[in-house]
Amino acid sequence: MHLGHGVAKPYRRKRLPKMAQLVGPARNISRLHRLPRDCQELFEEGERQSGLFQIQPQGSPPFLVNCNMTSDGGWTVIQRRQDGSVDFNQPWAAYKDGFGDPQGEFWLGLEKVHRIMGDRGSRLSVQLQDWEGNAQSLQFPVHLGGEDTAYSLQLTEPVASKLGATTIMPSGLSLPFSTWDQDHDLRQDKNCAKSLSGGWWFGTCSHSNLNGQYFHSIPRQRQQRKKGIFWKTWRGRYYPLQATTMLIQPTAAEAAS
Repeated sequence: MHLGHGVAKPYRRKRLPKMAQLVGPARNISRLHRLPRDCQELFEEGERQSGLFQIQPQGSPPFLVNCNMTSDGGWTVIQRRQDGSVDFNQPWAAYKDGFGDPQGEFWLGLEKVHRIMGDRGSRLSVQLQDWEGNAQSLQFPVHLGGEDTAYSLQLTEPVASKLGATTIMPSGLSLPFSTWDQDHDLRQDKNCAKSLSGGWWFGTCSHSNLNGQYFHSIPRQRQQRKKGIFWKTWRGRYYPLQATTMLIQPTAAEAAS
């Protein structure tokens, strides 16, 4: 899968507070029985209001997530970009544990996402918005491996989509996650995370990066634009997007089991 389808010394980056230190109280913080595994399980229990909830996937301590309750179930939000308030050019440890504020810009954390998905079939929803008010939404059937696989993202079924034609590799193949301090991309001649910005399932650097640098206006220089948030098959390689959201949900069969 391509999501979106010589190395300089890293400069010092400020440490971001952990996710749990940044959020307010969860709506279900006082639950006395077993916590739900994810937002879909919460939806199946009758919850219909979106917001912050405490969940506990199998084998994981409890943590807070932002649930988006829709007509087709409960979605767990794992990433949001909207105003540039959070620096996404973070090291591996930050992407593993999560950073930011789930009520604003944030990255939930690769380990948390892996725990939520487990071995179940899951759907990844990618929501994109440009600076002209246009929006696009894509869904992919995926599986996320653990840290021993560098949190490789695998497409579990073929996807026929105009926007995914150069974004998705044949089912069965997978892409590991990369950051500036842990390079797992498919390029032998460069580190995509250093050349661009942020951590991502880069592949060959050119197909997508929803964790790139946030620009409040489109830079004139192409070298700057390439560091931005982009999805090549929608608005092009050098168009920095205004907003993105990533959400996950178990497939219908898995949710019912």
